[in-house]
Amino acid sequence: MPFAARSLAPALSCALALSAGPALAQAAPPERPPGHLRLIDKLDRPDDGYCLDIMGSGDHIRPDLPMTAHNCKPGLYADEAVRLAPDGRLFFPAYQLCATVAGLNGRALAGTPLVPRRCGEKSPFLDADALQRFVHHPDGRVELRGSGLCLTAGPESDRTFEPTHRWRTLAVQRCNHADPKLSRWEFVVPKASMR
Repeated sequence: MPFAARSLAPALSCALALSAGPALAQAAPPERPPGHLRLIDKLDRPDDGYCLDIMGSGDHIRPDLPMTAHNCKPGLYADEAVRLAPDGRLFFPAYQLCATVAGLNGRALAGTPLVPRRCGEKSPFLDADALQRFVHHPDGRVELRGSGLCLTAGPESDRTFEPTHRWRTLAVQRCNHADPKLSRWEFVVPKASMR
């Protein structure tokens, strides 16, 4: 069901479950509407391309698993509805979560996946603030601020539970070594997104 028509009850229960940890300062949601963060090169999906995605769908969202590049769904579904906040966070408003590089002590290595976590989370082994700040460069690269690591989709795709859908792994890679086809992104607000 599209983002605009979805009930936020599952998202709120997910956010409440995740907020059981230490207190933190939440990032203020940005003003621009959510959209897709989509690879510029559509690869093996010429009709829809690949979008930043939280694993799962509907009532079965899985914020405990790494994020993926999933073929972009028509319209705007909550698990792909993201904003680039003014502070550089990739913010998923339906879940009140931010894309987070799964690093240690505020640092990341090439090959580290992304996970959806509370914005600004501070918990054992995770000081998320530095691992949630991105820069969207004019050439499309999305760099973890000051790290030289860029958001990169995996080189292979596979089908999901739905045979017509595909997914790819998602991690940060050295910007100067990442294949541009897998590491240049654009923000797109689907036409049928907000009804």
